[in-house]
Amino acid sequence: MNTIHSARLIRSTSPWGKFCSQRFSTALSNSRQAFLEPLEGKTGITCLSLNRPQSKNAISTTLLKELLESLDTAHIRVLILRSTSVDSFCAGADLIERRSMSQAQVSKFLSDLRAALGKLETLPMPTIAAIDGPALGGGLELGLACDLRVAGRNVTKIGLPETSLGIIPGAGGTQRATRLIGVARAKDLIFTARMLSSTEALDWGLVDYLSSPQSHAFERAVELASQIGNNAPLALRAAKQAISRSEDLALEPGLDFERASYETLLSTQDRMEALVAFKEKRRPVFKGE
Repeated sequence: MNTIHSARLIRSTSPWGKFCSQRFSTALSNSRQAFLEPLEGKTGITCLSLNRPQSKNAISTTLLKELLESLDTAHIRVLILRSTSVDSFCAGADLIERRSMSQAQVSKFLSDLRAALGKLETLPMPTIAAIDGPALGGGLELGLACDLRVAGRNVTKIGLPETSLGIIPGAGGTQRATRLIGVARAKDLIFTARMLSSTEALDWGLVDYLSSPQSHAFERAVELASQIGNNAPLALRAAKQAISRSEDLALEPGLDFERASYETLLSTQDRMEALVAFKEKRRPVFKGE
């Protein structure tokens, strides 16, 4: 099915079709393999779009370079990591390109990929991965670097298959998967190189939400991003920072960090606006100030 026909099909069958069809029109007019774009009609939500539909967004050196560039300029409220094509997310490293790379080039690629995922993970705003197709190896590792993961209900290939290729996950898979799903399940996933369906991935804790049967992960991610985006941007950033530090701190230092993060919000305009809005029985209008 070509991309134009796919876009028409989604527009006609989904109430969120305008957002899905926008993916295709943007992809057809954009030559970059990874780029930022604001989501039409949804203030504060920006998409980081992967745009190599012919290879299921396999991570090439060009895609990686443009991903890093995009992450350097991501200053928004909520970010959705997505594919520009339906039934796709990221199939991992581009193994065709990898065969022609020297050992030094492979080493640099892995270092750059680690840096990109580190930047994605530490972005101050909430991030959501919309997994609408295979998320394999480095593709799943991209998803694991996001705060939340939404998978399409019909996705059948989510996993870390590196041991079947003679290697191990090299962009954080052994570490982030273990922190997310525990030691035993991370070992099971990586030792067996098994593929999980989206339903199994939800049961394992690898993903947080599934789309409805007749929709896509991107649509559910937009709903989730809209719900998050209704809240105060500075509070969201402080909450993310405090939660992220909880892994590194004992309870008492963690509570101290939480208190310090809380106190930075007391004098913000958004907090004052929330108090006034509560008194006036209306929804607050947050400006991130």
